[in-house]
Amino acid sequence: MNMQARKSKLTPRPEGPLRACSYLRVSTSRQAESELSMPDQDKQINSFCLAKAWTIVAKYQEPGASATDDARPEFQKMIERACDNDRPFDVIVVHSYSRFFRDAFGLEMYVRRLAKAGVRLVSITQELGDDPAQVMMRQIIALFDEYQSKENAKHVLRAMKENARQGFYNGARLPIGYKLEEVEKRGNRVKKRLVIDAVEADTVKLMFRLYRHGDGTSGPLGVKALTCWLNEHGYRTRLGARFGIATVHGMLTNRIYIGEWGFNRRDSKTLIDKPEAEHVPIEVPAIIDLAEFEAVAATLKAHNPRATPARVVTGPILLTGLATCATCSGPMTLRTGTSKSGKVHTYYSCSTHGRQGKTACVGRAIPMNKLDTLVTDHLVAELLQPDRLRATLASLWALRAERSAEVDGRVAALRKEVIAAEDKLQRLYRMVEDGVTDLDDILKDRLAALKLDRDRAKAALDRIRVAEPAAETIDPDLIERFGTLMRENVANGEIPFRKAWLQAIVDRIEVDDDVIRIFGDKANLETVIAGGGAHITPGVRSSVRKWRARKDSNL
Repeated sequence: MNMQARKSKLTPRPEGPLRACSYLRVSTSRQAESELSMPDQDKQINSFCLAKAWTIVAKYQEPGASATDDARPEFQKMIERACDNDRPFDVIVVHSYSRFFRDAFGLEMYVRRLAKAGVRLVSITQELGDDPAQVMMRQIIALFDEYQSKENAKHVLRAMKENARQGFYNGARLPIGYKLEEVEKRGNRVKKRLVIDAVEADTVKLMFRLYRHGDGTSGPLGVKALTCWLNEHGYRTRLGARFGIATVHGMLTNRIYIGEWGFNRRDSKTLIDKPEAEHVPIEVPAIIDLAEFEAVAATLKAHNPRATPARVVTGPILLTGLATCATCSGPMTLRTGTSKSGKVHTYYSCSTHGRQGKTACVGRAIPMNKLDTLVTDHLVAELLQPDRLRATLASLWALRAERSAEVDGRVAALRKEVIAAEDKLQRLYRMVEDGVTDLDDILKDRLAALKLDRDRAKAALDRIRVAEPAAETIDPDLIERFGTLMRENVANGEIPFRKAWLQAIVDRIEVDDDVIRIFGDKANLETVIAGGGAHITPGVRSSVRKWRARKDSNL
């Protein structure tokens, strides 16, 4: 819809006092947690609107969000609502323009967008009108705000670099195997360093050992086999989740485990690697020997894992983003052809074959209507019937019980280790008390080793977080209603609506020469059923604004 058509459909502004929307923002979570700045902004905006006899009809709060770009959820919700045809409010009120945007171009772009929707932006501390001189003053203020933001960022980065040079922690996510230790306090700031976490470090060492040598019953384990081994033996991540292939691969390639860690390696917004001269090395204790790490790296390089192609998640075609080629795993995209009679035919065709030819993939194509019908009919007949839904949920709950048993096995093994270590310690103590042996250096070392084994096993026990199985009591009527709703939405209606419902329960559709495979996650299906499909929002845009990190397109 063009802007002229949009403006013609705007609802006329109702008579009466102006309707205001307040927008509150602070830059960091620390400011948000202090509970001072945002309440103060709110109080001042309320007083300002009261003095103007304006009615505040909406309020959007953005705690801990930078204003240098528009990647702010509440900000986007507010802009979208402000531009709706029903004209929900007349002015957006902020404490200062810097709360709205700290980028001169971004500020002007959104001010003009709001103006086309009949909404003004008002700063209570920088009240300006719409004549050319005051517009120029607003633009100058925005330039100063942008300059100040960049200067602050420069000084903060300089301080963080110096903090890293001194070996202190700057706030990155902690890799498994390490924990934080408070070193000193400077004023109100506590300086911390990374130290080895004995329990998690054992898991890291085990992973490298299994990848190189196996568990004694087989040869070296690949990344996938290693992931399965860890999960089957009850090992879990720091958050209590099962290990994934990407997590394991990332750990096997993380050079922090040989003591190489650094700060300022890449730009936090564009994700582009910075020149090596700007990197700041941070000293951390090593967990893995350099020789072993390099041996694992060489094996990983030799295996050369294949990168997964990006999925197409939007588009007017029902199965784009879901249909993939069984040969190359590339996405199936729409192709058209015209017959001699002039009739246009549409196909799902392998995009890898279309871009790179037969040397990359032999390729395959299937008529669009045929694949759409096959998939939707099969889902309706084989999955979305109430009895099939109940059977699928039952298998999911059985798998959860099996996974819980895996963790129980790990717990039992650790308890045996604790009991065995305690028994050995008690026997040694009795031998010393009864005068059977003397407490010499050898015995002291043995006692220390046993205590270390016992404490490590106890710590591992304390950290195991057993996930509570989901309640197996979804109302049969809810399952019945969900099946009916899904059968209607998957088979009929507009494409965006049908596509949204399909993507809620299907992860991938693999197209082979003589078979079509539909893949989905039972846990996702359970979530959708439990929510009655309420969280599915057909037709909503699924792309994000920062999909090109280097900003070389779609500015």
